[in-house]
Amino acid sequence: MQRVIEAAVQGCLSKMAVAVPGHQDDQVVYHLRAGEHRVALNERIGELISLRWTGAIACTHCGRATKKSFAQGHCYPCFKRLAQCDTCIMKPETCHFFQGTCREPEWGERHCFQPHTVYLANSSGLKVGITRKTQMPTRWLDQGAIQALPILEVDTRQQSGFVEMLFKEQVSDRTNWRAMLKGDIDVMDLSAERDRLLSLLSDGLSQLRDTHGVDAIRTLGQPAHHFHYPVSVFPQKVASHNFDKQPLVEGVLQGVKGQYLILDSGVINLRKFTGYEVQVS
Repeated sequence: MQRVIEAAVQGCLSKMAVAVPGHQDDQVVYHLRAGEHRVALNERIGELISLRWTGAIACTHCGRATKKSFAQGHCYPCFKRLAQCDTCIMKPETCHFFQGTCREPEWGERHCFQPHTVYLANSSGLKVGITRKTQMPTRWLDQGAIQALPILEVDTRQQSGFVEMLFKEQVSDRTNWRAMLKGDIDVMDLSAERDRLLSLLSDGLSQLRDTHGVDAIRTLGQPAHHFHYPVSVFPQKVASHNFDKQPLVEGVLQGVKGQYLILDSGVINLRKFTGYEVQVS
């Protein structure tokens, strides 16, 4: 028998909260966030869930109403003004801080001039990625990775971009989200892939160390992480919901992976709709 959420809640969506339990074999724990409300999702697998967009969108930074969301939840003025929305966030190697043109130098100093990790992950196959050291393992869970392995640590975000560019000569930096959601992903020996790539790219890494300092790019010897997601049924064919086209999204919750709800009626990326005000019931 399907159990409904005890009381409908309403609020603006933000990225689902994720947590890894203490035991490696346990499932990742998810909570949907709508304004100040938190809806536990793991215990609702197999139940009917309904999300209705009210038509309102609020900027996640300044709170003002906006007709369209930019960069996952920002109004257009914030999108154009904030450093966190600049193109160098997606392409760290293009950082222009030292040219004196950073949109928010103080923000850049806090977020970009701190240790970053270059990692390998297995979300839909082998990929390379970067993240602030403090964002592990959240970054991997948001990508739906079943495995992840930190391989290098650098001093700044820009340096992580230079290293990632080097690795992209050999391995993708993208996740095939449809393949990730289908769940048919082979487990990989990430340690062996790390050793293979470090050997192939040793000359390039040496050049980067010559430029930035021998200790600026440090090899890590950490073990791989493994993650299990609360999914009872993986979709054979992935069809996605979109609030802009269909304000009401409902169906039986079959799983949660990455930032996606997997329903028997299709999947929806909640992070894409950050700032959208929804009624959850």
